[in-house]
Parts: sequence; structure tokens; C-alpha cells
Amino acid sequence: MINVTELRPGNYFIEDGNIYKVLDILLNKTAMRKMVASVKVKNMRTGSVTEISRNSGYAIENIRLDKKAMQYLYDTGDFLVFMDQETYEQIEIAKSRLEWECKFLKGDEIVDITSYDGEVLDINLPAKVALKIVECEPAVRGDTVNKATKEAKLETGITVRVPLFINEGEVVLVRTDTGEYDSRA
Repeated sequence: MINVTELRPGNYFIEDGNIYKVLDILLNKTAMRKMVASVKVKNMRTGSVTEISRNSGYAIENIRLDKKAMQYLYDTGDFLVFMDQETYEQIEIAKSRLEWECKFLKGDEIVDITSYDGEVLDINLPAKVALKIVECEPAVRGDTVNKATKEAKLETGITVRVPLFINEGEVVLVRTDTGEYDSRA
């Protein structure tokens, strides 16, 4: 148990049976009043982001989550299958929980799986992934007013805006946090 004022971004804690990740914390101390900690948190089970306010002295159960590098194998339709590189143990994660991450996963990719007491909470993708362009409209000559871009469909099915000089068949780097084109691979 730690004091709520000791929390820092990146810490995890349990409150009312929910597991939270601290995104941001603001400590406010005014005259004649106890310090108040406003903590912006993400519920690791539901993914919702909320703000919790507690007075200093409030005790919180700080926890550590397990992170393990696992290899993405395949999609069964309803589940994504991952394999532990050391023990070859396979786990299935419901596809509905990983809607955003599915856009960037292709076979044999290594990701970090975050879990607590055997319950999978999250997967952490690399900052950028290399994906091949499967469909791309040709560039229109002279269409360069300002940062001219065009749509390109990638091998995982997502569509991103790329510069005009990028062609079908090329491999590009895509940011996993925003889903935007970053550069050529």
C-alpha cells in the first residue's frame, strides 16, 4: 500500500476490483486544506479513461504487471493466437479486445503481452510497423498544392494517407499509436 500522492505515470494499482494505469497526476495544495491528488487513469479491463480525485493520506494498493514478449501466430476468426518464445505455450486473446491492434499485426510479429495473475490485460505493439502497400491510386501530376497525399491500402487491410511518390508494392512504416504513415521502410 502506498499513498496516492506517491503515484507516478506508468504505475498500476487496484481499486474496487479494477486495475488502473496512471496516465497523469496533478497534486493540488491550497491553504487550510489537505493536498488533493487528481489522477488520470486508464481502466486496463475496459480501456476507459477517467479521472479520480483523492485526498493525501489515501492508501492505494500498488501492483506490478507481468510483461512477456510473445509471437503473433494467426487469427482464428474470433481470437488471435500468440506463442511464448521460451515455453512454446500458446494463448488466445479475443479479437474484440484488440480491434486497434489488429490493424497492425501480421504473422510472426513479436509483441509484449501485459498480464496480471494470468489475466491478459493489454498488448504493446512496437512504435512503428513495416507494412506492404497492396492498393494505391497513381499520383496525379501537378497536384502538389500543399503536402499532397493519396490513400493506400496496406496488407493488413487498413487505409493510410501516403505521399504521392509512394507506389503500390512498396513497404512503408506506420505509427501504431496514430495509424499514420511515417516513412519508407
